[in-house]
Amino acid sequence: MNPDLQRLQPYPFQKLAALFREVQPNADYRAISLSIGEPKHATPQFIRDALSANLDGLANYPTTSGSDTLRSTIANWLESRYGIPPLDAKTQVLPVNGSREALFAFAQVVVDRTKNNPVVICPNPFYQIYEGAAFLSGATPHFLNTLPDNNYALNFAQLPEDVWQRAQLIYVCSPGNPTGRVMPLAEWKTLFEMSDRYGLVIASDECYSEIYFSEKPLGALQAAHQLGRSDYKNLVVFSSLSKRSNVPGMRSGFVAGDAKVIEKFALYRTYHGSAMNPAIQAASIAAWKDEVHVAENRRMYAEKFAKVVEILKPVLPVVMPDAGFYFWVRTPIADTAFAQALYRDYNVTVLPGSYLARSVNGVNPGENFVRLALVASTEETVEAAQRIAKFSR
Repeated sequence: MNPDLQRLQPYPFQKLAALFREVQPNADYRAISLSIGEPKHATPQFIRDALSANLDGLANYPTTSGSDTLRSTIANWLESRYGIPPLDAKTQVLPVNGSREALFAFAQVVVDRTKNNPVVICPNPFYQIYEGAAFLSGATPHFLNTLPDNNYALNFAQLPEDVWQRAQLIYVCSPGNPTGRVMPLAEWKTLFEMSDRYGLVIASDECYSEIYFSEKPLGALQAAHQLGRSDYKNLVVFSSLSKRSNVPGMRSGFVAGDAKVIEKFALYRTYHGSAMNPAIQAASIAAWKDEVHVAENRRMYAEKFAKVVEILKPVLPVVMPDAGFYFWVRTPIADTAFAQALYRDYNVTVLPGSYLARSVNGVNPGENFVRLALVASTEETVEAAQRIAKFSR
């Protein structure tokens, strides 16, 4: 058995289940969950139709690299969305079965475990896949605390020189989970400089990029292009249709960027066996070609955020995120106590922030925060917010 499995921590939702194990929720209220970031808006009918119309494709083995049409469609979307020169669809774009699978597998490709004590750098709080990927690649994760005092920026000075010397990969998430913060160009510039100095690869998780409220979030490829890095050296972005198009069960996404790195990743995936179903490829092409449903998706989220802010602002310090579908809210008591009591008294589930972070330098940056995922219907989300407001008074 792989000994690195022993290094994995329980997933946040396992911790949440343990927290609630001895608690009986108030039966006067129907259960409402704001804990899991699973989109609940309806899957657009045209995507469903494209999927069902192409079921004959199940009779064929799919290629690991996906169809030429799918890769070209993704490349065209990237060009249009970010205003960058056309990517080479054959060498700089690779379809994947959702960003979660790809983010995990990527570390297995990038990390050279023969080098002394390899390091993977992650933001903190973070998506736990980053940590698990680091451990199972034979590396040690080192965390950069992102704190409200400096608007959750990546403070690279937190890590000593010897850690940077051993760093091979850095995960970043923009728009961020859980804060919703978008990395500005100046921060990208510093990160690219760190990548050049230490030779580390950047994995940019951008699965929330199409849920925003005013300005389109700056993407990593866009930032690189604006800074004259036309070859996207050591940069790979990860995106997905799950949040953008409300198809989390379809497991469809892509990686794009440095052709040399993607070539190695494609080799790994040839053996990993994770080629995308042909019917899903057809539905993905339809989804990436359409922006009308994406704009409607944003409208629904904007409506929910506006209503929830109005309800919670008198009792909790809610701040609108730059993008994404989470509120990251400071709690008046310990985050675990807040979540447990809210579940007990009002049957609303939220995720304690400390479950999304690790203690570094004596600080757990998720402590005394909870994450609220505004993924349900407007009616259900508003009802949950009203209960949280009652609880917080």
